Amino acid sequence: MYCTRCGTSIAQDAAFCPACGDPVTAAPPAAVPAAANATAYAGFWLRFVAWIIDELILNAVFLLVAVPLAPMIFHRGPFHQPIAGPQAAVILFWVLSLSFIGVWLYFALFEASTWQATPGKRALGLFVTDMQGRPISFPRASARFFAKILSSILLFFGYVMAGFTAKKQALHDMLADCLVLRRI
Repeated sequence: MYCTRCGTSIAQDAAFCPACGDPVTAAPPAAVPAAANATAYAGFWLRFVAWIIDELILNAVFLLVAVPLAPMIFHRGPFHQPIAGPQAAVILFWVLSLSFIGVWLYFALFEASTWQATPGKRALGLFVTDMQGRPISFPRASARFFAKILSSILLFFGYVMAGFTAKKQALHDMLADCLVLRRI
């Protein structure tokens, strides 16, 4: 089978041309959900809106957990004196560490699930695949999540790349060999 755009030879089970990234017009591989037959690359703005939805969900969960626990953690002693110094630093370290782990698991578990998407992506009809259109594993979803740190460190330019690359890939997608697609 050959790509109709660039003429490159394509494997029978491929959903995208390995050279130019165009979707293969033949039947999609069995691993891609049936509802995903008609797909396109998800651009920057759709992904940004999905991220906002995910952040709203994560912040709501954080507030539901943190608000009731904050008085118990930060006001101890017979006179409910605030905790300061090293104790506060240790507590803050654990809160931030657990929050980071929670965010990592949120993104990695949802993107490696049968949904292939976080609730924000799912609400917009987006899903994450490997370069052949297959679902990604938990280790690959984790690698994609941790690569987002690099996308962020570079003044968020790694995210903006999704608006300018041929396959609408952000830096973390390229590093993890992933695509974000949308159902059309």
